[in-house]
Parts: sequence; C-alpha cells; structure tokens
Amino acid sequence: MIEVRNLVKRYGSHTAVDHLSFTVEKGQIYGFLGPNGAGKSTTMNIMTGYLGATEGEVLIDGHNILEEPEKAKQSIGYLPEIPPLYTDMTVGEYLKFVAELKKIERKKQRDEIRKVIVMTKLQEVENRLIRNLSKGYRQRVGLAQAIIGFPDIIILDEPTVGLDPKQIIEIRELIRELAKEHTIILSSHILAEISAVCDHIMIISGGKLIASDTPENLEKQMSDAGTLYLDVKTKKENVQEMLSGIQGLGKWSVEEKEYSCLITIQEGKNKDPREELFYACAQANYPILTMQYKKASLEEVFLELTEAAKKGSERQKYPRRFGMSGRKKEQIEEEENKDESSL
Repeated sequence: MIEVRNLVKRYGSHTAVDHLSFTVEKGQIYGFLGPNGAGKSTTMNIMTGYLGATEGEVLIDGHNILEEPEKAKQSIGYLPEIPPLYTDMTVGEYLKFVAELKKIERKKQRDEIRKVIVMTKLQEVENRLIRNLSKGYRQRVGLAQAIIGFPDIIILDEPTVGLDPKQIIEIRELIRELAKEHTIILSSHILAEISAVCDHIMIISGGKLIASDTPENLEKQMSDAGTLYLDVKTKKENVQEMLSGIQGLGKWSVEEKEYSCLITIQEGKNKDPREELFYACAQANYPILTMQYKKASLEEVFLELTEAAKKGSERQKYPRRFGMSGRKKEQIEEEENKDESSL
C-alpha cells in the first residue's frame, strides 16, 4: 500500500531523513516512534507530498507521490501536528470547504460530512466558529478533515499533543474505530501512545529506521536478556564461590547486606538461570529470601535502541573522539567544535 524507498532529506549539511526504507501493509495501525528531532514529521510530510525528498521515492498504491500527486493523494488523509484549520469558519463550513477541495461529488457531500461529524463526535459544535473551540475539539476537526472522502490511508502526526488525559483517551478510541476501515500511520514520541493502539511499531532515530516489528516482538527481542535479583542468606564469599561454579551464567554482581547478600545477574541470551540457582542454593544450604525476575519493558527497548543508534551516529561523525580519554579527548573535541563553527 505504501512503499518508502531509500528516502533522504537534507537541509544544507543537516540530514533529517537518512536512507529510510519501509513498507506499510493494508488494514493495520502503524506506530512511527522516535525521540524529538528523529525525522518523523519530515518523513510524513514527504509521504503526503508536502515536502520533496532529496533522494528516494514514496509510492502510494503504486503511484509516486511527486510524479503522480493527484492519484497518490486520493488514497491519503493527513492530520499534521498543527491542524490546517480556518478559524473564522464554523465546523460545518470548514468541512464543506474541505469536501470541495477533495472534489467529492456534491450529491454525496452532505451525507459524508454528516457521517464524519458523527464519527468524530462534533455534533455539539457543528455551528460554532473553530476559533472558539477547545484544543481537543480542534484536534477532532483536524481528524474530520483527514477522514472526509474516506481514504484508505490516514496519517496522523502527533494527534494527541497538548491534550488532557480525557481527550487523549477519546482520540485513542476514535483511532481504533477508524482502524476498522482504514490503514492508520500514527506518529508520536510518547511510547504509551504508540503501544496503546498500534499493531506494528517502527522506531527511527537520527533519520534512520532502527527497529520495525510488533510491540510484542520488540519486547521479546530485549527480554531474552532479563535481570534476576536474589536475596540469599549467607556470606559474600560463599555466594561468589557458588556463582563462579555455574557455567554460562552471564554478568553478575554481589552486594553484601547486614544478614544476607543481594545478587544481580544480567542473564545471557535465551538463558533463564532461576532453576539452576535454586538448586545450587538448596545444595549449599543458602536460604533464598527473595527472587525477582525482571524483563525489559517496551520503554527500555526504545531507550536502548535509540541510545545505541545515537552513539553509533556520533561514532561515525566524530571517529577520533572514541577510544580517547582525558586531555587527548578534550583537545580533539575542541578541534572538531572549531571545525563545525567554521562551516
């Protein structure tokens, strides 16, 4: 349905989107997740024809968004981060104006506008000026203009930014309702927003795609290496000797407490050491006071992936900094800062 191929967008020396490629299939809610400045909005603006790409292409149902914009845009409804509203119009007037722009047949306009107003729950404010509406209602009007014409794909850029908790819940419910008949692409830097409604998550950082999978698989990807905490009643040297005798345990540390020792184990991939540790402690007569196993959450997956991508980008941009320490590193950073300031 949507193919993004080797997309690049540069602003002078700054690369906002860096050789980005992905495919969006029909009938799912896609989450476009990344930190502020990751390139989410730029990518969406290119996908919808608002911006041109420096390199690469976007195909909507086989139509290139820049070469065949009218055919491509027939399949897209778009809500930018700041909704494109004419505040001197009433809600009804504005939606009729949008219907005209989208070239909806006049005999169908009335029914389509009515259906969209009901879907977005705008009945109470249909005859009010947009400038007098709350932030939540303005966001609903923005969603309504994206839905009119009932395109196959609806792209939403930060649809809940600035809303209160009640309004966020209402918008989420509306997105789930829309997903029954449309493919949704939802951009946000708020993880809870994405994980609450999305079937598939794409994470970008520094304009690059660093992960693309279901929320469950992304969690599993990192949770294969969880952390185990044990509080064992014995001396530190006893625990260290016991742990040293267990093969493939992963990285571990021991903290001595008043009457026991706290063991922290970063387990290896696909290895859950709980059973082996239980029998080892039982054989040595070391009572286990508590045992807690913690797997990585989606938040931790996001932070780890984006931090790793950031470090990799910095390593490519400033290769001389890495592996240095002390005075030498400071001198190199000063030289690179001078080089950047002279650009």
